[in-house]
Parts: sequence; C-alpha cells; structure tokens
Amino acid sequence: MWLINSSIGRKVVMSVTGIALILFLTFHGCMNMVALFSEEGYNMICEFLGANWYAVVATLGLAALAVIHIVYAFILTAQNRTARGDNRYEVATTVNAGKVEWASKNMLVLGIIICLGLLLHLYNFWYNMMFAEIVGMETTLSPTDGFGWIKETFSNPVFVVLYVIWLVAIWFHLSHGFWSALQTLGWNGKTWFCRWKIIGLIYVTLLMLCFLVVVLAFAFGCAPSLCC
Repeated sequence: MWLINSSIGRKVVMSVTGIALILFLTFHGCMNMVALFSEEGYNMICEFLGANWYAVVATLGLAALAVIHIVYAFILTAQNRTARGDNRYEVATTVNAGKVEWASKNMLVLGIIICLGLLLHLYNFWYNMMFAEIVGMETTLSPTDGFGWIKETFSNPVFVVLYVIWLVAIWFHLSHGFWSALQTLGWNGKTWFCRWKIIGLIYVTLLMLCFLVVVLAFAFGCAPSLCC
C-alpha cells in the first residue's frame, strides 16, 4: 500500500495525523482556558470527559493517531538521514533561515522532547484522572477534580519549568509542521505558500499561549478562578 511503502505516502499519513492532533490541541487549549475563569465549569467538563465510554473511545483513537504520527516521524527521519547523509541540509538558503528553518532541522530532537513531555503530562493528569476512575484507584484528589489537579501540579516549580520547556518545543515543532502538512497535501501554491506560513505561525502561537497562560496563571496564583 502506497501510504505505507512510499515516501510520499508516509508524508501524507504524517500530515493527516498531524492536522488531527493540532485540532485536538485546539480543543484542549480552549478547554483549559475555562479553568482560568470557573473551577465549577472546568470540573463539569472533566466529569463529562471522564471514564465515560465515548471519552475512552476518543482517547484510544487519539492515542492511535499519536503513535502513528511518532512512528512515521522516526521512519521518515531515518529515511532522510540514509538518503542524504551529512549533506541533507546543504540546500538551505538565507531566505529560509531562522526559527522555522531551525525547527525543520531539529524536528527529531523536538519530537523527543515532546514525547518526554507527553509522558509527564499523561502521568500528572490522565493517570490520576481517567485511568484512576476506570480502575477505581485511590488518589489524593477526586479523578474528576481537574481544577485541583492543575492547581496541585503547577504549585510545583519543577513541573512549571518542565511544562514551559515542553510548550516551547511544541511551538517550534508546530511552527514548521503546520505549513509543511498543508504543503504535503498540496494545499499551497506560489501565493499561498507564504500565507500559510504566516497563518500557521499566528495560529500555533495563539494556541501555545492558551496553554502557557494557564500554566503561569496557576503557578503564580493569579487566575481569576483562584481569586474567588
């Protein structure tokens, strides 16, 4: 099957799964913003998305997308290194230099940081919430008390620093991945290529700010919901 065996097919799979994950991050970022303004509202969302069957099915689907994206990323990176060797970046030009070019050269490193951050995030939240609710595990807080878990996690300065590093890595990854995915799918032209880069940069910046604001607001205790 060409989606598995060909280089173009693998890039298409990477692009489709990447776009799907960006859509999930958009939902997750909007959901997190609720915690800034309403503890009750955020916990209602957490309860709705707890160990209910539809949430579990969605989580399994999301996990499958993430695994496919990560596996194909390693395959394409290995393929790229084998095909081009030490000269794989010699075509870089001054026009492409900068943050996006740096990101494109270091996607593997960024990917590893993102994977490690994801494991930490799953431990801090998914393990203590959905997983704990499914298996009936005892936790210090209620599995549906998402607000409490955010507050507890970001009261730890070490976690705050690690999450900031993680979010910066995701920003670099997406700043390249957004327009690269659209390019792979053929949604670009001479006019739209630069436009997609700008749109993508603005979009992922706003998206990552949604997450960063929540981390810092809870770290410094300045979220409106914490002042009530």
